[in-house]
Amino acid sequence: TPAAVNRLRLLTLDLNGPKLLKVGTKKKGCSGQTYTLEYVTEKSKFDEVVVQDGVQVLIDSKALFSLIGSEMDYVEDKLSAQFVFNNPNVKEMCGCGQSFMT
Repeated sequence: TPAAVNRLRLLTLDLNGPKLLKVGTKKKGCSGQTYTLEYVTEKSKFDEVVVQDGVQVLIDSKALFSLIGSEMDYVEDKLSAQFVFNNPNVKEMCGCGQSFMT
């Protein structure tokens, strides 16, 4: 979303040196998977590159099928600010919303 693009642009401007943001998943929580965001210095061999409005994000190849078709948003309210994923592949979410199953 435009909000996510703007936030990612700000985050990458703050970095010293060339770093990329990589989106993936890891096993965690009662439903099995959770989203991960990490800075990396280079693209891995099988990572997918997504570019929107000049902002580049890597998608971990191991998470590609879980994330395909997802929309990344950035949401701020009075108490928090976070990236949120709208993922059409999710079949089940845990009660607290921290993990999901595809």
